[in-house]
Amino acid sequence: MTECDVAVSRIVRLPDLLISQIAAGEVVERPASVLKELLENALDAGCTAIAVQLEAGGARLMRVSDDGCGIAREDLALALTRHATSKIHSLEDLEGVASMGFRGEALASVASVARLALTSRAKGSAHAWRLCAEPGAEAEPAALMNGTVVEMRDLYYSTPARRKFLKSEGTEHGHCVDVLKRIALSRPQVAFRLAHNGRVTLHFPRTEIAERVRAILGDAFIGTARHVTAEAGMLALSGLAQDPVFASGAEAGHARNQYVFVNGRFVRDKLLAHAIREAYRDVLHGSRQPAYCFFLSIDPKAVDVNVHPAKTEVRFRDARGVHQFVFHVLQQALATGREGNAQVKTPPVAAVADRLSYQPGLRMRETTPETYFRFTRDALEDEQASGFAPLPDVRVDAAQDAGTADDAPPPLGYALAQLAGIYILAQNATGLVLVDMHAAHERILYEQLKNALDRQAMGAQKLLLPVVFKASTLEVDTAENHAAALAELGFELGLASPGELVVRAVPCLLQGGDPVKLARALLAELEERGFSRRMTAYRNELLATMACHGAVRAHRQLTLAEMNALLRQMESTERSGQCNHGRPTWTTLSLAELDKLFLRGR
Repeated sequence: MTECDVAVSRIVRLPDLLISQIAAGEVVERPASVLKELLENALDAGCTAIAVQLEAGGARLMRVSDDGCGIAREDLALALTRHATSKIHSLEDLEGVASMGFRGEALASVASVARLALTSRAKGSAHAWRLCAEPGAEAEPAALMNGTVVEMRDLYYSTPARRKFLKSEGTEHGHCVDVLKRIALSRPQVAFRLAHNGRVTLHFPRTEIAERVRAILGDAFIGTARHVTAEAGMLALSGLAQDPVFASGAEAGHARNQYVFVNGRFVRDKLLAHAIREAYRDVLHGSRQPAYCFFLSIDPKAVDVNVHPAKTEVRFRDARGVHQFVFHVLQQALATGREGNAQVKTPPVAAVADRLSYQPGLRMRETTPETYFRFTRDALEDEQASGFAPLPDVRVDAAQDAGTADDAPPPLGYALAQLAGIYILAQNATGLVLVDMHAAHERILYEQLKNALDRQAMGAQKLLLPVVFKASTLEVDTAENHAAALAELGFELGLASPGELVVRAVPCLLQGGDPVKLARALLAELEERGFSRRMTAYRNELLATMACHGAVRAHRQLTLAEMNALLRQMESTERSGQCNHGRPTWTTLSLAELDKLFLRGR
């Protein structure tokens, strides 16, 4: 086919209706998209209550009523035309827009694909006026106390091909519920009511932000969340972040309970999502997803909300600064201990007496709550006097552990015994503390390794007797290719003979671990991902592997002094509530819970 065979098409101007229908493809994706736009308009009108009525998931009918300032009769027709808005008047207004809506496209787009009617009574008007979005329609008097009612019927009646893409009635209703919850979270001072097919499915009265969060995310979230509040210059972050211990798998739907608002607008921003994900990286296990609700306040001129018609995407003028602010604030909040936060609730413990292994220094005698702490400190001093081999880098601070009997006990209390060679049992001021000793020591070593590497102070401990082990060709090549990285991590590996490697030094922090297992695990990680100080995520995975293999193993019998030393280091270590894989390292059973187990007081 030659160029001459192609018919030349003239450029023509599209009809206004077709232009609106094209624009509607971006604004009106489904009934929930319409609901979002109508709710935002109602909020911009200064309303205090919004009522939503849906039929057939919103496709057959959507009626949104508010008690806002209303629209004057002469502005009703203008409100239904494209690019007509009261929110902005100049480029300067657009660059610092603070209202929820501003594009002036929503009502016109909806009117092009559905039957739309607008009823409104402006403040000070004698009565309300109603206007249907039809060619040649005139405003008519109507009955309405105040505010505005937007009624949409038969979505996509004029474009039936689009209607085929809608999901089931239940699914579309579910999306509308999600939209209303997001809007309601950002406006606790506004009451919301949603009815579907004549049945009320949501009702949020006017309240405080804490109660609104509780109503939407539930008591379980409130009981397992940490408060986050921080300010820096023009940035302010507040909200709730779920404790990593309680994060659940993505398949459980918890990924949906993640809300981020920028200046009161719900957004799905990749930069903010990445900052939150990175802050949780060190304390989450596997593919678990935490629930959270954050409110970020920023100068409107420093953020561009005019990125997409849906207005769920934003751009920050100082993207890196915003990312680092959110990341460090949340990381610090998650790094603090769990004292003052909800504790892990454990199931009833049955038949544990026969599994307790009491340590030599634990002198069994009659004790009371008043004498317990003096008793455990005496036992600790006895162990110190007799001498013991401490855990790698788990040192006893005698001044800290051997105080007077009148001193308040530390948060994790004092050790009592070991259970099955796996758990440490301790008593604090509130009850019984149970600690997974391997998981706790693993976190301690991991944080120490990170700090040492950051300071370039990863000391190496020469082995008195170098250890030789058989190695595969791949392991030998990795050891030779990454000799500098191994040295930086505190390892000294060399070729002993063809097919054999020798370990001559290990990091000082891991001197109590198995040199061969440590070397093999590290070589496997280096072979897979290499090593770079700039690749923090991969670097931390290397250190996590080292810490896991260097931590005290299960079934190792510890003395009371060693157990107490481990407890004290947990109290001074960031993120000690979770191991490197995100599992909890300790939990408590209060005296009230213990009394309940044994039916005391009944």
